Amino acid sequence: MNTLSSATIAASTLAVGLVASGCAMTSARDKASPVPLAPQVDLQRFAGDWYVIGIIPNFVEKNAYNSVESYRLDDDGTIATTFRYRKGSFDGPLKTMTPRGFVEPNSNNALWGMQVFWPIKGEYRIAHVEPDYSTTIIGRSKLDYVWLMSRKPAMDDASFEKYRTQIGSWGYDVTKFVRVPQQWP
Repeated sequence: MNTLSSATIAASTLAVGLVASGCAMTSARDKASPVPLAPQVDLQRFAGDWYVIGIIPNFVEKNAYNSVESYRLDDDGTIATTFRYRKGSFDGPLKTMTPRGFVEPNSNNALWGMQVFWPIKGEYRIAHVEPDYSTTIIGRSKLDYVWLMSRKPAMDDASFEKYRTQIGSWGYDVTKFVRVPQQWP
């Protein structure tokens, strides 16, 4: 008898949810979005670990602690992604997902299709990245999810509020935008 891991079940459930809600990839050519695209993303500089500081969470991310998203540019041009977090508390079970990013042509590397489960690719818009690649904001045209990420696990309140305001200016309901608890030794 085969036993499925909770990460596999979560990925499958997410994929079914994407199909059911019609969240297939929307390219920059297909639809104007209130969520901008960063003018240019250097994939080599974007690679590495990003601490998830603030989110409008999807069902997987509710009660997530110490969330980290990591990217690696593979030889075939796709982005190997690892999302890991603790479920329910800082000592909760470690959960890991490994979606793959596909960079959309003619998007200056700022628009990806993120594939959690084949063949579905969800929209992944790099809306903002600081010039020093210290902070980024990832969004979606549907204004349903957004991620504020930093190279460091902590962000001061003034910076958090600045990015929260920016996210709100794109039309997101920032009353749903929450900090992700981060606590590292």
